[in-house]
Amino acid sequence: MNARNAMAASATLHCLTGCAIGEILGLLVGTAAGLTNAVTIALSIGLAFVFGYALSTLPLVQGGVALGSALKVVLAADTLSILTMEVVDNAVVAVVPGAMDAGLVNPVFWLSMMLALAVAFVAAFPVNRALIDRGQGHALTHDMHGDHDSHSRGPTISAGALAAAIVAFLVGGLTVSVADELAQRGEPATTRSQGAMPMPGTWLQARSWAAEIAGQRVPPGRGSTREA
Repeated sequence: MNARNAMAASATLHCLTGCAIGEILGLLVGTAAGLTNAVTIALSIGLAFVFGYALSTLPLVQGGVALGSALKVVLAADTLSILTMEVVDNAVVAVVPGAMDAGLVNPVFWLSMMLALAVAFVAAFPVNRALIDRGQGHALTHDMHGDHDSHSRGPTISAGALAAAIVAFLVGGLTVSVADELAQRGEPATTRSQGAMPMPGTWLQARSWAAEIAGQRVPPGRGSTREA
């Protein structure tokens, strides 16, 4: 891999990490607050931009660049990359059956997230490479790093470490959700009828249980907290 491809891969992984953190945090907040699909998606996208920009801004600030100057460069360098990722990522999740209604402890959510992030990386990599070839994108942040003494920089995170962190996070989430799914399948069918709280499961199951306790019935298809 030549230097420009390596720079493009690193830039794409930084953006991908920010997108993953923002999207999952947005889903957590949206689900906990009972927000609709539209609001939750908007929140996730907004947080994806925030964390994506932050991951690129922090190393510059640690290297001695003023915050305002660093933000200007990062906004110019990362906006198109993050926007590409978010469009592709959300499009993939939208077409995966059941992904929009899956809770954080549902394997469907983590599998769809893995697929969406992988496709988003493939889509954003050529965007970052094209920007770098034109002296834009992360070429700008690279040049700004070069204008400062390397001894003044804080520790940087390599592309390999970012990739490993993303994979570990997704595999961990999938493992927990699969274990929870297996635990629920092994739970006696009479547990909920006896009034015991069920094992943590999908948000559909949690709301159905809560409605039954309240003496209500949940209409089919209305169990998810991510309704549009």
